[in-house]
Amino acid sequence: MAEWTKDMVEERIVEAAEVLKQLPPVRLSGYFSTWPEILRSFGDRVGANPVPMRRPPPSTAAISRMEEAITWNRFLERDECHLMWARVEGTPWKHLCYRFGISRPTAHRRYDYALSVIAWRLNGRQVHHRRGRRFVVARAG
Repeated sequence: MAEWTKDMVEERIVEAAEVLKQLPPVRLSGYFSTWPEILRSFGDRVGANPVPMRRPPPSTAAISRMEEAITWNRFLERDECHLMWARVEGTPWKHLCYRFGISRPTAHRRYDYALSVIAWRLNGRQVHHRRGRRFVVARAG
């Protein structure tokens, strides 16, 4: 495979967030209802809210890629990881800035840096603690 870039990493992480949304909700085992299903007639359904459509379950390959992308969190600091995942899940920048107490440009720089660190580590390079964030982002592609 070719060298990883920030765009490739971002694409894979966005896909992982979408797969996580498609997975069924976690339910507690042992709780069930003994009541039979209520059969509703057409007259009962008139004026009722429509049943929301369910997304199809993700493929096994998509789940494997999602699991791999989740393991990339170990390359990041805790706050960088939270910022990145909140952003790929669609949280607006304004809410992220309020949550982390930073400005919009700072939030975007930290997001780019997180993607760059993942790309560096996937390409087999180490991010040296003396390297600045700009250097890492500029060299990540």
